[in-house]
Amino acid sequence: MKLVGVDVGGTFTDVMYSDSVDRKVIIHKVPTTGDDPSRGVMTGILELCTRNGIDAADIDYVFHGTTIATNAVLEYRGAEAGMITTKGFRDIIHIGRHQRPQHYSIMQEIPWQDRPLVRRRHRKVVTERLAPPNGAVLVPLDEDEVRVAARELKARDVQSIAICFLFSYLNSMHEDRARAIVLEEHPDAFVTTSSSVVSQFREFERFTTAAMNAYIGPPVRNYVQQLDKALRGAGMRAELRIMRSNGGVATPATISEFPVLTLLSGPAAGVLGGAVCGALSGRRNLITFDVGGTSADIGVTNEGVFSEASARDTTIAGYPVLVPMIDIHTIGAGGGSVAYIDAGGSFHVGPRSAGSVPGPAAYARGGQEPTVTDANVVLGRLDKDNFLGGAMSLDVEGAHKVVGEIARTLGLSVDEAAAGIVTILNSNMANAIRSRTVQKGIDPRDFSLMAFGGAGPLHGAEVADMLGIPEVIVPAFPGITSALGLLASELKYDAVRTQFQVSTDLDVARLNTNFTQMERDILQQFEADRVPAGDIALRRFADARYVGQGYELRIDIGQGTIDGPAMQEAFAQFHRIHEAEYGHAFPESPIEIVNIRVTGTAPSPQLEWPRSTAGGSREKALVKVASTKFRVDGALRAFDTAFYRRADLPVGTALSGPAIILQLDATTVVPPNWSFTADPHGNLILTAGVAR
Repeated sequence: MKLVGVDVGGTFTDVMYSDSVDRKVIIHKVPTTGDDPSRGVMTGILELCTRNGIDAADIDYVFHGTTIATNAVLEYRGAEAGMITTKGFRDIIHIGRHQRPQHYSIMQEIPWQDRPLVRRRHRKVVTERLAPPNGAVLVPLDEDEVRVAARELKARDVQSIAICFLFSYLNSMHEDRARAIVLEEHPDAFVTTSSSVVSQFREFERFTTAAMNAYIGPPVRNYVQQLDKALRGAGMRAELRIMRSNGGVATPATISEFPVLTLLSGPAAGVLGGAVCGALSGRRNLITFDVGGTSADIGVTNEGVFSEASARDTTIAGYPVLVPMIDIHTIGAGGGSVAYIDAGGSFHVGPRSAGSVPGPAAYARGGQEPTVTDANVVLGRLDKDNFLGGAMSLDVEGAHKVVGEIARTLGLSVDEAAAGIVTILNSNMANAIRSRTVQKGIDPRDFSLMAFGGAGPLHGAEVADMLGIPEVIVPAFPGITSALGLLASELKYDAVRTQFQVSTDLDVARLNTNFTQMERDILQQFEADRVPAGDIALRRFADARYVGQGYELRIDIGQGTIDGPAMQEAFAQFHRIHEAEYGHAFPESPIEIVNIRVTGTAPSPQLEWPRSTAGGSREKALVKVASTKFRVDGALRAFDTAFYRRADLPVGTALSGPAIILQLDATTVVPPNWSFTADPHGNLILTAGVAR
């Protein structure tokens, strides 16, 4: 089986090829083409094939992580969207909830008000009403009003329409009928219903999620169709699979209908790739640390299982999103992050990035602002002749020039300014890790830091030092670990249904009926993807809380027919999870089930990972010894540092820092008082020495 994984980042597009027959893995990187990422994707695939004598027509699958949806939201450049909603609820997506993003700020930005996904003049209301608890029709849908609304939106050149009715999560019949009418009146529109995107209570979050699906729908659908067409135009027969935020992949047809599922496409693949690499070396407790040119993504894997974000935490660019997502925290920190001094004289690094064009000054593409990459060049940590495997030469003079300008403003030496840039970035990333570990009751010292991305290995050891983490793992291909994660992903679908039931008055028959219906729906999705029934695994979950609480925790519900003892075990599990999350539990209090969920997975073709041999030696791997700068005991000092070629390192032999390890897709920095070992699975294991 021949597989290709392609991850599009802010600076580079990463490509990984795997052949299960020859046990061959090949990597390639090309600059991201921001105006049309599909051009970079195709360039990367075809260049890799041409350079390695591979017939592109023989590739079986292309797995792809895309940032199209995320960028459309972050840059506020989605489609002109409209909404048809229940009369009286036109402003739900503007009002939101009582909680503001910043409780005590009178000058805060509220995204859904400052940058509405659907402008008010494009929000239309119609007569209809369903009634809880079962979704019975209280007021019939006024179909004439729907037609009028659709015509008005079409006349205003609205490209995409979200249909959001108040109790549609209980009964979708009104939304389904309204969708059919809209398509009759406006057949070219992208039409989405809130019940099809997320059949769940909390109308503000459900409406906003549907509005976001409408907002990003046309650009994502066009991109997926364009990429699929480009693959066919290049003579490739490979099936395309797109990474979802939940850690699974889906077909182009699914993503074209529900693009909101891809909002964390690339970062989710990074968590999977980090977990795969850690498992090869027997590490199952990992903090994944994915640092690229623009951002740093942090995830936590506990005993090999990644956590899923809860309803209270799932936001993108400040907008609440009710779709399954791996719990990933992203900050604007990367190799391209720009260093600057604000109007008050404070020194900052990021979140603004120089991107790939013009990029850092060291790229010699016209960049005129100091970046983290420039600072690393000044400190001697990036070798000008061995960047991207020697494919790109760095402009050392240009890096010194831009860092020197900010150094003069600060009254520092160039080296001190460069070290300051790196320290600020490292501190920002360490604080981001604390927010996902220490602030959640997790001790980061019990985990290994899995450092990847183009810049993760550059900063991993120093960030680990700040957190007391004793071990850093750098995978075999750190710069393209997200692409590796794509090749390790599964086909995955989720279903959710609101189900208010209390433990003291449980309707077990209703639970069984609803779980069976949801499982049937998921099996139909897999059937449409031509997946054999025997390859599908189904898991059941419930979102539960103590009666009176505002948010839920997720618990497992066993397979098979649900009975009283099974639910008692599930409720006991809830008490344990609640105590682990909050430090206390109330075993005598009744528990309310809010939502039930089913997750279906089917294995995708998996990459075959070659095992390293004991070949290589320190002498063969040594490229040179040169001066680099590190801050030790508060002082910035120059050290004679060995530069090694990673492919030639001896396996199983411990070597001491300081050291710089060179390879095509990343540079690894081993500070003084750290050591490192190349293990048989291709990972570098960096180990902290004496505390400083």
